[in-house]
Amino acid sequence: MLILAIDTALEACAAAVLDTDAGELLAQEQLLMKRGHAEALMPMIARVMQSADLAFTALDRIAVTVGPGSFTGLRVGISAARGLALAAKRPAVGLTTLSAYAAAIVGQSKAAPVISAIDARHDHVYFQIVAGDGSQLVRPQVASIDETIAASQFGGPHLVGNAAKILADRWPTDVPPPVAVDVQAAPDISWVAWLGAAADPDTNPARPFYLRAPDAKPSAQPHLAAQAAITR
Repeated sequence: MLILAIDTALEACAAAVLDTDAGELLAQEQLLMKRGHAEALMPMIARVMQSADLAFTALDRIAVTVGPGSFTGLRVGISAARGLALAAKRPAVGLTTLSAYAAAIVGQSKAAPVISAIDARHDHVYFQIVAGDGSQLVRPQVASIDETIAASQFGGPHLVGNAAKILADRWPTDVPPPVAVDVQAAPDISWVAWLGAAADPDTNPARPFYLRAPDAKPSAQPHLAAQAAITR
């Protein structure tokens, strides 16, 4: 299976092509950025596809991070994924940023529970907790830092995400400490691709995953750009 993976949810713009039969990425690129995803994404996708030496119609599906994250960043990636999927007549699947963060840790067969955490500002984080085998312990939600720490009743966790250090700095001394603190500006795009390969398109649509209401309106521009790219 050939997967195009896209991530613009947080402070990075990334794209990759995964060949699951070969078990490797054919091409990947990532740029760290707080803004400018709309301008960077389509040229990046074009470079990745060229490097992989593939036409869009050769893809089996397109995977994209759907949140939590920046509303502006999310709509850029989701609009591009939907546009490319529509033009290439391939399914698009959505993966949460929290699951993509956790997948890298669970994939290493670690025994400790994994807390994926994204900065939601105002002393809050988006988080979820999974067991070492990937099974869900606490569903994705937004909570205060203190409430997030209180939700961890499963032993010393592995903290991952752009808010991992925020949690670690507030971790109380009277409970088991984190076994690791893995600060990442954005998930590893390779895991977005692997999760996309495993996801069921019928139950993992490429649409925004909000844990609180957005305060911005989407633009149709990235969707139109995606359709233009596929017809070149």
